[in-house]
This record gives sequence, C-alpha cells and structure tokens, in this order.
Amino acid sequence: MIIQDPEFGEVIVRRNPLAKGVSFSVSPSGRLQMCLRQQTNEFILKRILNKNRDLIRAKVPLSDPKTQRARDAKKKLLAKKAKEYLPYRLEYYAKLYGYDYEKCRLSHAATRWGSCSSNRTISLNIGLMQVPEILRDYVILHELAHLNHMDHSTAFWAEVGSHDPKYKEHRRKLKMFSPGV
Repeated sequence: MIIQDPEFGEVIVRRNPLAKGVSFSVSPSGRLQMCLRQQTNEFILKRILNKNRDLIRAKVPLSDPKTQRARDAKKKLLAKKAKEYLPYRLEYYAKLYGYDYEKCRLSHAATRWGSCSSNRTISLNIGLMQVPEILRDYVILHELAHLNHMDHSTAFWAEVGSHDPKYKEHRRKLKMFSPGV
C-alpha cells in the first residue's frame, strides 16, 4: 500500500502480522517505508506518521520527494529504451555466435549489469542504456558466455575474449559507471 504525505511524498506501507510495533526505513527507491501490524487502517497510519515526523527526519535518510519522482521518470524512460534495444541486441549476438538462451529479462538491479541463470534466462539491467554501446555489447557477450560456463574460469574469459578481444579494457571502463538507476 502507498499513502501520500505532503512532506515525505509517497510512503510505502508494509504490513506484517508479526510486527510488534512500527518501524521506519528507506525503500530501495528512496521512499519512506513503514512496517507495522496487518490490521492498522489508513487513518491510524497517518496518525502514526504525524506523531513520528521528528524521529523520521532525524533518523531516516530520505530522498527529497521531487528526487524520487525524477528517478521514477528516468527509470521509466530507461526501461522503455531498454525494452526496444537490449532484447534485439542480445538476439543479434546470440545468432551471430551460435548461442541458445531461453529468455531475456530486463531488471533494474542496483549492483549488477546482468546475469545468466541455470535455466538459461539472461537478465540485463536497464541501466545499460546509460553506458556507451561498446560496453553494453561487452555485458551481453559476457552473459552469453555464461551459457557455456557458469563461472568466471579461464575457459569463460577465453570465450569472452574470442568475441570481444578488448574485454579487459571494456570491463575496466564499465566499473566507472553504476548499474543503479
């Protein structure tokens, strides 16, 4: 559940039947998050929020609600661009080098550019749309190589290098960016 607050913007409400009281934290999106008992109604939620404003301001490092909205808009735009680009680029390289994957999934993980699961699903971060194309291609080739090597062994890196001879340079440059949106 989400409630609107004039000071904190959107407040995420998580209900937990085992909660003994109320706790406040920051959600991954930078919003205020409240965790409390299952049966608490919206009127009581707002009363608890008003009663704890000073505590929240002092103890919970929140983003400005305007920053939250800007981040949401940016994420939405990146997701749209990623949906139009990344699956097709993945398919292009898969066909070019003879890889067979099950499906492509887009994510917005805070710490990973991509991943490859044992069921052959390749996940690509929408944040890739913020890096140069050569680095996007490196991540795609890296994840495709995981279809044959589910580790970072010498054989894995040899396979990545056979498709991207400058992979070490690309890997180093990619570290200058953050996958989080």
